[in-house]
Amino acid sequence: MDNKILEELNAMSSRMLKSYETLKELGEVDIATTPKTPVYSEDKLTLYHYDRDKDATYKTPVLVIYALVNTYKMLDLQPDRSYIKNLIGAGLDVYLIDWGFPGKSDRYLSMDDYVNGYINNCVDFIRKKNRVEKINILSICQGGTLSVIYASLFPNKVKNLVTHVTPVDFSTNDGLLFRWSKDMDFDLLVEANHGLIPGGFLNQGFDMLKPMMKVQKQQALTNSLDDKDKLMNFLRMEKWISESPDQAGECFRQFMKDLYQGNKLIKGELEVGGKRVNLKNLTMPLLNIYATEDHLVPPAATIPLNDHVGSKDKELYSFKGGHIGVFVGGKSQKELAPAVTGWLKKRD
Repeated sequence: MDNKILEELNAMSSRMLKSYETLKELGEVDIATTPKTPVYSEDKLTLYHYDRDKDATYKTPVLVIYALVNTYKMLDLQPDRSYIKNLIGAGLDVYLIDWGFPGKSDRYLSMDDYVNGYINNCVDFIRKKNRVEKINILSICQGGTLSVIYASLFPNKVKNLVTHVTPVDFSTNDGLLFRWSKDMDFDLLVEANHGLIPGGFLNQGFDMLKPMMKVQKQQALTNSLDDKDKLMNFLRMEKWISESPDQAGECFRQFMKDLYQGNKLIKGELEVGGKRVNLKNLTMPLLNIYATEDHLVPPAATIPLNDHVGSKDKELYSFKGGHIGVFVGGKSQKELAPAVTGWLKKRD
């Protein structure tokens, strides 16, 4: 027994020493390192065009629209786990909207500003620069909801629409976020935070959806201290989470009240900028991707989109994984980008 205890102590000491050496060697925790060039800006928004060594093999440029929550950098977490890099490598000409970090002066930005203003201006910039009538849109989560609204209002500007883990039918109670939202006073929440919803507050809410995740993350950190690659993977994800921007209060208010509580998009009752959003106007080819184990946007919130749009060319794609694993998991690198680019190629 004494020998066994001694062996365990020696092993622990060796591991602690190795962990110390690993921590000493750590440099800057870089994320979103795929080269890109800013080509358009407006207020806090920056439109990036990803650099290419060779000309794109696809004719139609692609605009990536991420959620207002968190940042786009999860799509380009590190070189071997980069959805963006995989899209570029397949031959796509990729643009991406970086929403930036809203401040107090942005508290009155509405869904109209984001959809009819920012997104439409970026789409028009890309159309003009590339001399095309229509572009492709790839969108994620809340960004997918905004892009669905945009494509319904401007179907003549969108050639193909690809949505990832996108909530559209908010009537489901499959996820805690959807249950909680139905009973919250969002007017009070916006006013209490002086019109700017803190990113940290939203992250705390997300953590509460899976309380044991914190414990699992601590275990993951402990188990990776003596492995530099694993530790860097962990730190990159944590850096992405820590950079969560605040939310413009008016847009947040309308999104939560009209969609999470009123379910107006699927009912055909949503108005943005004085225009009624009719999903039947969305007539371009649609690829709707959902994650089977998604606890943030359950499949029941995503799948119904295909039943309400006017598109004849529409496809559902089921990805076995969670909300974030769709983009950063090892399986994603081999499966998702090839599936999306293959689908687009047939319609290019």
